[in-house]
Amino acid sequence: MGSVDVFHTVRDLRAWREAQRQLGHSVGLVATMGALHAGHLQLVRAAAAACSAVVVSIFVNPAQFAPHEDLATYPRSLEQDIAQLSREHAPCVVFAPSVSEMYPRGITTTRALQQGSFVEVLGLSEMLEGGSRPHFFRGVATVVSKLFHIVQPHRAYFGQKDVQQCCVLRRMVVD
Repeated sequence: MGSVDVFHTVRDLRAWREAQRQLGHSVGLVATMGALHAGHLQLVRAAAAACSAVVVSIFVNPAQFAPHEDLATYPRSLEQDIAQLSREHAPCVVFAPSVSEMYPRGITTTRALQQGSFVEVLGLSEMLEGGSRPHFFRGVATVVSKLFHIVQPHRAYFGQKDVQQCCVLRRMVVD
């Protein structure tokens, strides 16, 4: 089994990232909310095949949940996720920040009470699922933007199960 380094702070992840830059390594990002499954592991393998190093983010993002959605019951299995990744023998590290690390001003699931900077992809986020969950794509775009700024990946890997989410993130990257 391989060893997986785990970073919990932006500062520590950025120090690791800077070392990768100095070595001339390319870095891939696999953004997850944990509870890793075969699809996630396939993304890690794809990232490892194309990049020198891979960051697997594991972060349950409160900004994606509305007050009536049960954030507290979302599965959290960091130790099991790390064990799965160590069995993959892929050159990866885990970025598993706390909520306060990602949202220093704090975060509430009540959108009207949220403070700080958020990313909205207008024109795509309001339709379909976004119509009934207006907070969801705003939360996804915000956390992915934060991860892009923290990790500075050469490539990013996302599952394709949610077509609208893929479209929103593609638009955000292009814009």
